[in-house]
Amino acid sequence: MRITSISIYAADLPMKEGAYSWAKQSFAAFDTTIVRVETDEGIVGVAEACPLGPSYLPGYAEGVRAGIGVLAPQLIGQDPTNLSALNAFMDLRLKGHPYMKSALDIAAYDIKGKALGLPVYDLLGGIRQDKVRLFKVVSRDDPGIMAERITAYQEQGFTQFQMKVGAGADTDIKRIEAVLAAKKAGNVVAADANCGWSQHEGIRVANAVRDYDLYLEQPCTTYDQCLAVREKAFHPMILDECMVDVPALLRAIQDRACEGVNIKIGRYGGLTKASLIRDLCLEAGLFMTIEDTWGGDIGDAAIAHLAHTVSSDMHFQSSAFHEYTTTRHAGGAPVIEGGFMRANGKPGLGLDVDWQALGEPLATFA
Repeated sequence: MRITSISIYAADLPMKEGAYSWAKQSFAAFDTTIVRVETDEGIVGVAEACPLGPSYLPGYAEGVRAGIGVLAPQLIGQDPTNLSALNAFMDLRLKGHPYMKSALDIAAYDIKGKALGLPVYDLLGGIRQDKVRLFKVVSRDDPGIMAERITAYQEQGFTQFQMKVGAGADTDIKRIEAVLAAKKAGNVVAADANCGWSQHEGIRVANAVRDYDLYLEQPCTTYDQCLAVREKAFHPMILDECMVDVPALLRAIQDRACEGVNIKIGRYGGLTKASLIRDLCLEAGLFMTIEDTWGGDIGDAAIAHLAHTVSSDMHFQSSAFHEYTTTRHAGGAPVIEGGFMRANGKPGLGLDVDWQALGEPLATFA
């Protein structure tokens, strides 16, 4: 099988609640890129890449499309089902930029799954849990509003929450206190600073809320700063943005810097490399949040398939981003019910993309 064409589409993902806010950032909509890969056997693969704005990680929406524009002409004629060779080919011809390679890798999984008649989770090692626990994001806001939001989300059946902090230590302490006061017994909350605290702020917050039952996630920008907070904190630690590659993860394992890792598929370059991080976490006994930087129906399908391959005791939680947006791009997206989601089990990602709604591609390479 050979790739015959690659097309790039762009779409907006407006937020249902008007904005999505974390640390010191807030966006009303995100710019997402959808990729269509066609083959000489008539099988079409699809994937999505959506950086969380231009200043969250080293990646931005226009960069996804520019990078694919560099690689796509060179991928014509390559075999999309030989995933290790495809990734090596991309790495040889474009150094770095994993966030844009991710879409091409995931689309290849979609193609291979369809060719073999298997869902992507079978290509990733097989299903280990039949439903994927979701967390609901409590977007950063005034403490009282955040308490109201977690109350409403609990009524919808969610039991796991990621509250956004990282914008002023004093207010963040109040935010944590308000949200934890509204949390039902047995439910789980992680306070995610998304690199928003300085080292001293992270230590201050950790000390102030030490008697609360919660997880702390990525308090500071660098690994060493997070490690300093971790050494003073009394809460389980989740590392996210600083876990950029295998060496970073191995260092965290050696230093006992965390109990959990947030695996964002796009940050590692797709499912091939994210599944390697998954396996290392399993060997080290680290639980996992499995998600991506952002996306819609298509991105959520990739998240669900990878999360299905982790047993429920090692899978902490996942995201379903299309729950936060007002637009839909594909039928067959993971079904959400009672705080869980499920992939539909059809071959590949199992999606039926509405290409007409997406309009004409920005570019096609053939």
